Amino acid sequence: MKRRVLPIVVAVAFLAGAGVLIWLHGPNWSLVASAFDSVVWWWIVVALALNLLSIIARALAWKTVIDQALDPPRAGYRAVISAFSVGLFGNAVLPGRIGEVARVAVLTRRFGKRKGVWATLLGTVFAHRVFDLFPVLALIAFVFATAKLPSWAGLTVVLFVIVGVALLAIAVLSARRRGHSALDGLGPVRRLMVMARQGLSVMHEPLAAAIAIAFQFTGWALQLLAVYTAMRGFGIHSPLPAAALVLLLMNVAILFPLWPGNVGLYQAAVAAPLLSYGVATTRGVAFGIGLQAIESSVGIGIGMVFLAREGLTYATLREIPEPGEAGLEDERKRHRLRVKTRRPGSE
Repeated sequence: MKRRVLPIVVAVAFLAGAGVLIWLHGPNWSLVASAFDSVVWWWIVVALALNLLSIIARALAWKTVIDQALDPPRAGYRAVISAFSVGLFGNAVLPGRIGEVARVAVLTRRFGKRKGVWATLLGTVFAHRVFDLFPVLALIAFVFATAKLPSWAGLTVVLFVIVGVALLAIAVLSARRRGHSALDGLGPVRRLMVMARQGLSVMHEPLAAAIAIAFQFTGWALQLLAVYTAMRGFGIHSPLPAAALVLLLMNVAILFPLWPGNVGLYQAAVAAPLLSYGVATTRGVAFGIGLQAIESSVGIGIGMVFLAREGLTYATLREIPEPGEAGLEDERKRHRLRVKTRRPGSE
């Protein structure tokens, strides 16, 4: 009980302290509220539609990765989009990156008792995230070439790139071609590791990797347009490079989920770079609130639809096991069964 209550108390105390600081030293909140009075809502509708299309494009990228990691029969497009959407919902409403595990858990149910699926799908999630690096590098190049990048943001972006390149190198070196692994005779832990590496097999398939990267580029481009149109909705008429800078820094802000949505940090990451474009802090913070609401509403909305379609509830997501826990227990059962059925003296 103490282990469960203490983190909650610490989190509440932290958020309360942060709220007091923001209230005392933040923007004029009455002006922030009044900024919503002049919102052009049809721009917001366009931004919502673009975010929805971005989600579909990224789900198709994951589908491409999955198809290279698993032998037929494979999951259909609807199943992958459903699992991906449930994952977005989990990331939005739960701390940490539980949504990444949630989409694996949802999709694993489509394969019945097929062995190794959990670990392999975890590998595909990692590969799918690594493919984000390519559009991010393009976005960074565009920002450095065209946007007014604040001096404080330079080091943050460089560190972001270093981490991304390191993850890409790990993925490429760890990848294992599908069907080239002998699983018989391996213990449960080593078997899971092999299956997880098989989830990265797309790294050795240039055409499939290119298709997945193209879908990721499409998703990021649509999200950039969503930020740009949302800026128009809030009366911010800065150029496209400003939207690219906002998109880059807000993704850096949510890279490590310190609390659900990183509320507060997200708004600061949106408002701060817009100061270089003459956007007042109050309007920038209002835009940050609106932008997070746009993205969250799409993710939560479509996630709730597919959550209900899968016959799941919010409580179910909270009970999802840790990464690899379910797969490890499954492999342990199979390992014990093989040991029991093995004849004495047989190889």
